[in-house]
Amino acid sequence: MGALMANGMTSLQTSATGITAGKRKFIEDRRDQPFDKLLRLHVRQTESASRYRDIMVRKYDGFTHILLSTKSSENNLLNPEVMKELQSALSMAGADASNLVLLSTVGSVFCCGLDLVYFIGRLTDNRKREGARMAEAIRSFVNTFIQFTKPIIVAVNGPAIGLGASILPLCDLVWANEKAWFQTPYTTFGQSLDGCSTVMFPKIMGGASANEMLLCVRKLTAQEACVKGLVSRVFWPGTFTQDVMDCIKELASCNPVLLEESKTLGRCNMRLELEQANERECEVLKKIWGSAQGMGSMLKYLQRKIEEL
Repeated sequence: MGALMANGMTSLQTSATGITAGKRKFIEDRRDQPFDKLLRLHVRQTESASRYRDIMVRKYDGFTHILLSTKSSENNLLNPEVMKELQSALSMAGADASNLVLLSTVGSVFCCGLDLVYFIGRLTDNRKREGARMAEAIRSFVNTFIQFTKPIIVAVNGPAIGLGASILPLCDLVWANEKAWFQTPYTTFGQSLDGCSTVMFPKIMGGASANEMLLCVRKLTAQEACVKGLVSRVFWPGTFTQDVMDCIKELASCNPVLLEESKTLGRCNMRLELEQANERECEVLKKIWGSAQGMGSMLKYLQRKIEEL
């Protein structure tokens, strides 16, 4: 035991010496930089090391990059655990020196909406209780986007389906890869509307086009989504990532007060309306998930998807 303790203490001392030497070199190499800049760099490096299971967070000068990369589900599907991680990352970005947030994903899919397999697995235990719990998770998740005070820019690299598409109008800019597409097939899998789509879709694209998406399950290409106002800009696939980062760095260099105040002025009259819409939508979700008919509709949808494979 004494040998183990001695070895342990020696390892700790060696590590501490290495860390101290590293810190000394870090400071010596950057003596010409102001202390507050060094401190901000250290904080960014520390936060970049934060570990999440279903997302990655990278801190850059002026902005936070949040990437959806789910391990607990396929195709960047959303369940309460994934949504909590996204909320946590947004909360950190809202409180630190980031001027804005870039939200994107890893892989060729942006987000395929709610993880219905996860939801059905929970609903089989106690429909009413679990339905209420999951509706509350969605309400809280959507409210995070409604109430976030800094600009959120979304880079959509592939399919955006269901809640993955309906939250886009709650963000400030949506940039899409030309290969991306958008669909809200709620009626197909027996779920009611979410993400404030009952309010935002008609606002940005008009009632008729909104109904085509929300009720008739119409799929929009990136170019169509841009024409209808769901997408801000469409980028060429081959240079999508680089183009997005170039634009983000330029935007992040703007006066942060100006960015935040501009967003506040643009959204101040809509916040209450959106929160109320979110509340109404989640009440309907709770009702559907608590019913045998709603459960049956989701099971039928999943069965069809399995048969198509």
